[in-house]
Amino acid sequence: MLQIFRAVIATGDTYVFGIDTSDADARDYWQGPGMASWVAEREGEVVAMYKLIANRRDRGSHVANASFLVDPAQHGRGVGRLMGEHCLREAAAAGFRAMQFNFVVSTNIGAVALWKSLGFAIVGTSPQAFQHPQLGLVDAYVMHRTLEDLSA
Repeated sequence: MLQIFRAVIATGDTYVFGIDTSDADARDYWQGPGMASWVAEREGEVVAMYKLIANRRDRGSHVANASFLVDPAQHGRGVGRLMGEHCLREAAAAGFRAMQFNFVVSTNIGAVALWKSLGFAIVGTSPQAFQHPQLGLVDAYVMHRTLEDLSA
């Protein structure tokens, strides 16, 4: 997990984590209390992971939140889609009524397109909320979808 985390944050274009984020902080973010985590393997190697957690506590706990890491060497091979589909099913099975991503970097075109294709809509924009290493200040999206169609 840490190897993938380091590879993803090294680019600086999708996550807010600094390059100097400690291993302990990374583990706490991905495997801390109250969250469930899954990995995807290809030929016995972990190539992606996600965590699933309530987006907010108490009166907001019916909405899920998730974060994903895909090994950059695996981009374009469908791993992100499989993880996204799995995550939505797991969230519905856990009783969540919706899922919300609070911070999708607007220039992360692949992620935005994937989430839209999985039924998410951009419901908010935080102007210039992300410091992109090449593009400067760019927007971050809040993306949301209900899980009613996945509930049994």
